[in-house]
Amino acid sequence: MHQSVDEARALGHTRVQFNARRFHLSSTTLRAPEPRSSRSTPRSTSRSTLANLLLAAELPRVGLESVSLSASWLGLACHAKRGDGHPVLVMPGFGASDTSTALLRQHLNFLGYRALPWTLGTNTGRMDLQDQLMQRFLAVSDEYSQPVSLVGQSLGGVFARELARRFPDRVRMVVSLGSPFAMGRAGGSPTVVRQLFRYLSGSSLDEAQRARSQLAAREVPPVPCTSIYSRTDGVVAWRNCLEQPGQQTENIEVYSSHIGMAVHPSVWYAVTDRLQYQAKDWRPFAQDHQHLSLIYPKPASADS
Repeated sequence: MHQSVDEARALGHTRVQFNARRFHLSSTTLRAPEPRSSRSTPRSTSRSTLANLLLAAELPRVGLESVSLSASWLGLACHAKRGDGHPVLVMPGFGASDTSTALLRQHLNFLGYRALPWTLGTNTGRMDLQDQLMQRFLAVSDEYSQPVSLVGQSLGGVFARELARRFPDRVRMVVSLGSPFAMGRAGGSPTVVRQLFRYLSGSSLDEAQRARSQLAAREVPPVPCTSIYSRTDGVVAWRNCLEQPGQQTENIEVYSSHIGMAVHPSVWYAVTDRLQYQAKDWRPFAQDHQHLSLIYPKPASADS
């Protein structure tokens, strides 16, 4: 049904791996730095202050979101449609590991999906790790002999889109959580976040952005793609998370922090709703249906 790793090598790929330039630069889970000017304007100062406040509020918000999840889990489990057993590979965000997605995977397994960890330790975005992720994905695809759904938080969602572009026949759909795959639409990250990125990945955001500008980084994979984002994200610019309009693309807005998306009840509901569909019968998320309009605001458009 699918080509194996050995078949790929036989076709000339002596070592199947992502193009270093193309995939490494998709690892930027953070916002591109704003152009520097000689003088700060009141508007830019206000934006910077808001970004710093949102970043500082990330951890307290995660705590509140976890409490909210505990209170709503039973309702989520009772109302979610049962899974069809297909494999779902869940990838953590930058600086995180499988621990950060453990509760989400447990929920998906409870519903009947085969939710799988990426098993690669901390997501640093380094090239060797990215090559291992591709091998992990191919192994999962070969083991289950059916398309794999990819759920990725932040940097994990950027990786998921690259996998879907490279192996569309092996991917059922992509669901990204706060993933800035469309770098360049909005402003910069707090200094502490940029320093952490350099420390873990070995490259700066400036270097990443320059290389990404040479790529078709915004090209939508030829599979159903859902981007879940938050306007109050304290780590990435939400406009960088917006999908381009298309027949199999959509944006779902939630009221969530960046780090807490993997433990947010609204995100869980949206993810499980998306996973129930196959590519042939995929349809957009009905956020305007009855009570859902109170939880999910009307999403923005990448063209707006």
